[in-house]
Amino acid sequence: MKIAVIGASGRTGTAFCSAARDAGHQVIAVVRDPSRLAAPADEIRTADATAPAQLAAAIDGSDAVAWCVGPGRETPADIMQVSATATVEAMDAAKVARLVLITASGPYTVGDPWLLRRVLKPILWRFFGMVWRDMQATELVVRASGLDWTIMRPPQLRDVPARGYCSARDRNAPGLTIGRADLAQAMVDVLADDSTIGRAVSVASR
Repeated sequence: MKIAVIGASGRTGTAFCSAARDAGHQVIAVVRDPSRLAAPADEIRTADATAPAQLAAAIDGSDAVAWCVGPGRETPADIMQVSATATVEAMDAAKVARLVLITASGPYTVGDPWLLRRVLKPILWRFFGMVWRDMQATELVVRASGLDWTIMRPPQLRDVPARGYCSARDRNAPGLTIGRADLAQAMVDVLADDSTIGRAVSVASR
């Protein structure tokens, strides 16, 4: 499979590129600034993640898109929603249907234990509410897109070696953290599993 990775220069994008190539896929790294790319890739294409026309050219010829865009200290509050909207438009133009996209398990509570659901997450909303609202808006964009999408919902991401992951569909998996390497492997796995199309897949460390 030829996979275009939007946000390939980020830490999660880098991990995904490595996992995808290890699995035998071809990787097109889509980045705004190629000088920041540390990920292994078969091809590098330049595009702004919020510019539909640029993205359409960058993902042209791919079989699937892995969307690894996340908020940063200097990004707009709605960066994920804006980028997801641009990505959907670009995929329609390039006639690429398969999308795997990352949000987070934080804004959602189905499957969470009582303490996390009723005590800890209401507190966390005070700190992460702006980012979580952007993620919720992003999911609405994807769900209305008509694409063959899978939404990945990890908990807190960590830069640790792979240790294996557990997953759940349309509910949060048990666990508060996951390594980026395990999230990347989970993304590779769902791209090969058509039963995940139209589902939110939560993942966490074992």
